[in-house]
Amino acid sequence: MRRLSISILLLFAACRGRDAIAATRQAAVRDTVPDTVPDTLKARDSAHVKDSAAAKVRDTAIVRALYVNRWASQSAKKMKKLIAIADSTEINALVIDMKDEFGLNFTSKDTLVARNAGKAGKVQHLDALLDTLRAHHILAIARVVVFKDSVAARLNPKHVIQRPDGKPWQDKKGLTWVDPYDKVVWEYNIRVAEELGHLGFGEIQFDYIRFPEPYKSLPDQVFKDANGVAKPRALANFLRAACPRIHAKGARCTADIFGLVTTVPGALEIGQQWSELAPVTDVLLPMVYPSHYPPMSFGIDHPNHEPYLVVDSAVSGAHRHDHRLGITSDFHVRPWLQAFTLGAPHYGAKEVAEQMRAVYDAGFDSWTLWSPGSDYTSFLPALEKSTVTRRKSGPLGTPVPAAAPGRVRR
Repeated sequence: MRRLSISILLLFAACRGRDAIAATRQAAVRDTVPDTVPDTLKARDSAHVKDSAAAKVRDTAIVRALYVNRWASQSAKKMKKLIAIADSTEINALVIDMKDEFGLNFTSKDTLVARNAGKAGKVQHLDALLDTLRAHHILAIARVVVFKDSVAARLNPKHVIQRPDGKPWQDKKGLTWVDPYDKVVWEYNIRVAEELGHLGFGEIQFDYIRFPEPYKSLPDQVFKDANGVAKPRALANFLRAACPRIHAKGARCTADIFGLVTTVPGALEIGQQWSELAPVTDVLLPMVYPSHYPPMSFGIDHPNHEPYLVVDSAVSGAHRHDHRLGITSDFHVRPWLQAFTLGAPHYGAKEVAEQMRAVYDAGFDSWTLWSPGSDYTSFLPALEKSTVTRRKSGPLGTPVPAAAPGRVRR
C-alpha cells in the first residue's frame, strides 16, 4: 500500500491556528483513567432530548457551519454575536469545542470522563446554551479531539504512545499522545461522545483521528496494542466502535481529516485513508485550506493564491473516492474552508466565497468555516441570506436530485 510522506508540509503545525491561543490554556487534573475499561455510561437522557437531536439530524441535510472555540463558547457576548450571524444568514450550525487537546469544555457527570476534565474553563450553563441554539434552529455540533490529548496522556502513562526504551513518546512540541490502539482510550472518548449526545448535540465531530507525524528526527513510535493491525484500520476500528453508540443517542458521527486524504490513493503516514474512514462515518470533513498545500499541488504554483482551484480539486477528489466505494450521498463530504490568513494573500470575503463556489461546483452543498479566533466579521459578505442548495452536479457530473433545503429564512 502506497503511503504518502507529509513531512514536507511544514505549515501543518499551524493547521488549526491554535498556536496564538495555546499559551492561555491551562494544565490538567490529577486523576487518572483506570487500567480496565469501565461499564458503559448509563443512559439518563430523556426521550425528548434524543428525539430533538435525531430530528435535527434529519432536518438539516445541508450544513453550513462556523467553528466556535472554547473561549467563544464560554462568552455570552460572543455566542450572542454568532447566533445573530446564524439568524441573518445561511449559517445553520455551530461546531463547538467540547473536548480539545487541553481537556473538556463541559462539566461531566460521568466519573471516568470527569477525571480527565482539565482546568481550562468550561461552559457553565451548557443546557441553556443548547436550548438557545435549538430555539434558533441551529444544529449544535460537538467537536471532540481524540488522540492528541495532553490531559489524558499526562495523567495516564500506561495508555500513551511509547518510545523504544519504554518512555512516553513526545512530538516536536514536547506533547505526549494517547495510543490510538488502546481500547481504554477508545472507551474514554466514546463516553465523552455519548454524554454529549445525551445533552442534545445533534452531531459528534471527532478531530485528531490520526497518529502523530513520525518525523525521522524523533524516536520511533511504539504501540503496545497494535498486534499487527495497520494504522488506517485502527482508526477505522475506533469509529466502528464509536459511531453506533453515538447513533443510539440520536446524533450523527463525523470525523475531520487532512485535505491530502482526498487526492491520494493510499494512506498518509498518520494513518488516515479515505477508503478506510469513509464507509464508517456519516460525514467526512477534509481540511482543504489552500494555505496548507505545498507549491505545485494540483499543478498550481502558489496554492494559497488560488482558493477556488485548490478546493475544487480537493473536493472533486473526495467525490471520486466515494464513487469508487459506492458512496452516493451528496452530504457525505463537508469540507473545512479557510477563514483565516496564513501568508499572502490576505483572506477576506472574496476568497471565502471562491472556496464555497468550488464546493458547489464539485457537487456538494455543505461546508464549515474555520477561524481560529471564531471571528467571522470580515467574511460576512460571503454569506447568503438563506440556506438553499447551490451544488451544480452530483458525483462525477450526475444530475442533481431535489435536496432538502435545511433552514430557509424569508
